[in-house]
Formats: sequence, C-alpha cells, structure tokens
Amino acid sequence: MSSLSRRSRAPDVRPSDLRGPGVDNHRVSSRRFIAYALVGMLAGVSCTRASATPSPVPAPPSVAPSPAAPAAPAEAQDPGSVLPNGTFVARSKTHWLTIWRGPSTDAGKRWAFATRNAVGQPIEFLVAKTARDAHGDPWLRILLPIRPNGAAGWVRMGAVSVQKIQQRIIVDLSAKTLRYYRNGHLQHDFSVGIGRPETPTAVGTFYVWAQVPQASPTGPYGVFALGLSGFSPVLTDWPGGGRMAIHGTANPGDRGQMVSHGCIRVFNDDMATLRSVPLGTPVVIRA
Repeated sequence: MSSLSRRSRAPDVRPSDLRGPGVDNHRVSSRRFIAYALVGMLAGVSCTRASATPSPVPAPPSVAPSPAAPAAPAEAQDPGSVLPNGTFVARSKTHWLTIWRGPSTDAGKRWAFATRNAVGQPIEFLVAKTARDAHGDPWLRILLPIRPNGAAGWVRMGAVSVQKIQQRIIVDLSAKTLRYYRNGHLQHDFSVGIGRPETPTAVGTFYVWAQVPQASPTGPYGVFALGLSGFSPVLTDWPGGGRMAIHGTANPGDRGQMVSHGCIRVFNDDMATLRSVPLGTPVVIRA
C-alpha cells in the first residue's frame, strides 16, 4: 500500500506517508506518479427561511364595536431540508477546510483539513448528514479520508460547493463482485479479487479519493487505480496507514480470489470501463 506509482517491481504496493496517495497494501519501492487534476466548478446549493404573522381579526359588522383580537404570535416556519433527496459530495472553496466538532461554531474547531489529495486533485467529500444550527444556518457532516475508517466532521455549507452524484459502487466480499451503478441502474458487474484472510478488505462506506492513471497495464495497479478514503483494518503500521484502492490487474486469475493485501483487484479489461468514475463516488463494501 504505497504510492500509486506508475511502475514498481513488487506485486503489491505500500504508501509513502499519511498524505501520500498510497492505495494498496503492497510493499514496493515508492515511485512518483502522475494524475490528471479534475477541472470544473460544482453547483452550490442553498436554502432560505421565511416567517409570517397573521393579521388581526376584525369585529363583526352587525354588533357593537369591540376591540380587535390581538395578533397571534409569529411562529417560525420550517426552514426546509438542507439538501434534497439524494447523495451529495462537497468540495471546499479553499485549500484548507475548517472541520468542526458539531453543527455549530459553539461546538469548537477540530482542525484545518487539506482539501487536495496527494496527486493534486480536489477532494470530493461524501456528505453523510445535514443539520441546521440555532440560527437556521445549514451544516454538512462529511466523511474524512483518514484513519479511523468512518471518521467525520462538520463543515459550514457556505464553505463548500455541493453536487449531487448519481454513481455508486457496491463491493460484495462474500460474492467477490463489484457492481457499478449510475442513476440507480446497474452498468457493470465484475468478478474481482479481494483481501486475503490475514489482510482482509475493510467493510464500510467509503468514496473515491483519487483517480490515478497508470503507465503500464502490467504494473502493480494495472491500467488504472481509484484510491479510496478507507484503510486496511490490519496494516496500520505501514506508511500511509495502508490506504485501500480499486485497481487493475493483468492477471485474470485474480478474479474471484482472495489474493490482495486489502485492495479490490479488477481485471484490466473490466477496470478500463471504470475510468469515468468521478471523485467522491460512494463505495460501499459489504461482508
């Protein structure tokens, strides 16, 4: 699980450091690798609030004048959902994003988080939850691409741009399959290699953290690699913490086998069809 290098002599790779793009649990010499940065802006999402005060009720015209009924106290209307239904990713508007402990400035800051991955691509954080603070301002709980798996924090919605994502990857470890969906429709269904019993693939909800083209289809990552936000559950002492990946392999015999140090190995012919998977795509790995 080193850097997603373009070339390596060893069959598996290990990352160079925690900030590095290492996405496999394979031990090899580190190499520099090249990735193409995403371009384009994401559409922002915003909500507004409104309130109303009912008018006084006039006295009936047929009876003697009486004082007007007092106005009912104003009731704050529901400000509405922070986001519509669907799956969303958030991209920071700056190079550093303030992470908060809760959906309020009173909750306290956790840290300033770097918002580009090790190959210079802007991280698309998967949105896990939304909330409003006491003032009605919207907040997002985002999954962070760090240990431990499932780490999350809150960000102000105004600090990010938000985009709905239609893609999803489901990995079934028991069936050793990878299914890729777009707009709820199954696009691809592949037999894949998964982690060995002693170096299992982690289960949980992750997302695509990096897209890394490869120089040689016979290299340790095949034709292409998708670095994930999650890490190996057992290889914690490796540089980079043992980041996982979905990556290619030139060996068709890897399909349907427990052969890796935690990564998902996809035969090159199949992996080539996943090149268009966008950053932030949810990757759900099930036992």
